[in-house]
Amino acid sequence: MKKMVMITLMLVGMFTAAHAQGKAEIKFDKQVINIGTFPETAAKKSVTFTFTNIGEAPLVINQVVASCGCTSPQYDKKPIAPGQKGSIKVTYDGAGKFPGYFKKSITVRTNATTEMTRLYIEGTMTE
Repeated sequence: MKKMVMITLMLVGMFTAAHAQGKAEIKFDKQVINIGTFPETAAKKSVTFTFTNIGEAPLVINQVVASCGCTSPQYDKKPIAPGQKGSIKVTYDGAGKFPGYFKKSITVRTNATTEMTRLYIEGTMTE
């Protein structure tokens, strides 16, 4: 009986210690960036999403995926320490695309408490 109580206490202690360790948490300055209106002759535009790790553990970006081939994200693959800032640069290339309003999504997957965040770039390309 004593062994069973001791094993139970050890398991509870291990789970408590594992849960007590902090997790990373990502907070973006903006989740939507409007590029504005631009001509088709200058169809390539870049924006930068900045974020802060407001958690207690290093933040790791596992994957950043754009909704279409006309949008390409770039990000640093090294962990972001708690309290530190990072960025994701997104380039939209509207060359050969139809002019008009667009809204593209970028999905960010991390080790944070909120594992998936969706970012958006939008704008209007004129002829």
